[in-house]
Amino acid sequence: MSNLIHPSDVLYAGSRPFPQLAACEHFAGSEKLLNKALAIQAELAINGNPIFDITADCEDGAPAGREHEHAGMIAELIMSGANRFDRVGARIHDVGHPAWRDELETILSRAGQRAAYIVLPKPETADDALTQITALDQLRDRYGITREIPVHVLIETPGALHEAWEIARLPHVEVLDFGLMDFVSAHHGAIPATAMRSPGQFSHALVVRAKCEIAAAALGNGVVPSHNVTTEIRDVNVVREDARRARQELGFLRMWSIHPAQILPIVEAMRPDFAEVNEAAAILTAAQDAAWGPIQQEGKLHDRASYRYYWELLQRAQATGMDIPADARQRFFS
Repeated sequence: MSNLIHPSDVLYAGSRPFPQLAACEHFAGSEKLLNKALAIQAELAINGNPIFDITADCEDGAPAGREHEHAGMIAELIMSGANRFDRVGARIHDVGHPAWRDELETILSRAGQRAAYIVLPKPETADDALTQITALDQLRDRYGITREIPVHVLIETPGALHEAWEIARLPHVEVLDFGLMDFVSAHHGAIPATAMRSPGQFSHALVVRAKCEIAAAALGNGVVPSHNVTTEIRDVNVVREDARRARQELGFLRMWSIHPAQILPIVEAMRPDFAEVNEAAAILTAAQDAAWGPIQQEGKLHDRASYRYYWELLQRAQATGMDIPADARQRFFS
């Protein structure tokens, strides 16, 4: 089996592989809630892999006037032993806030080697996001950080939605997030409050249009579209149904969580169909045995176009903790 070629080495010649990220991104602001999230991340890990990422929040989590101290706490947490998987990112303030540069420098200077990503909120234009990305790269150079630090951009204003395709093409961007609450608020009462929750968020034309545009811009540029939060924290069925609709109807591959009880319902709803996972494993195993040339499987022809589809599906299954046939797991994930 050592002579077999791994799919990541053959299926993306000349193009960037699609980011394979956890299906859930859990937001927390305080030190207490972040440590709780880290403990849950370790508890729910499957085969040594976490099934959700954690975003430490400088924007809504920092007490007013203590932004520097809060960013320092986040940097220490990222560098701590509790961060077992290096899957903790940070959301800084928007480009119009006076604290964002200091927050970014505090996190990068102390934890730039381990920060999983940086989240940029509330850009009005692609230039707003580029301003912060440029500062990120300057700080990487200043502190000798050679690794790329991925960027997640929150689309939560009409201006950002208008330039979503340009934002998705910016350097280091791997996720476009949708910020539903701020997006609705930015419409001056034209969108009712009922569109901030289900079922309105899946039926109001302006909100559905925004979600479709964000998903299309992200997927069209090889980055991950991430769905907004669900405000319901008691009824997990509402959370699960929101995640299911986001995935199946609108093409989102990731979703925010704001309460620990939301994490598993989101991950479960975002998982691929079990039958498709088995099909993907069988097709990819046969394709690898054929050195990635065309094959016939169950009366159907397959080549590298379908191999890429099934390989990304199998990676999503892995990221969401699904059972993968043992032979495929050994071949592709050992």
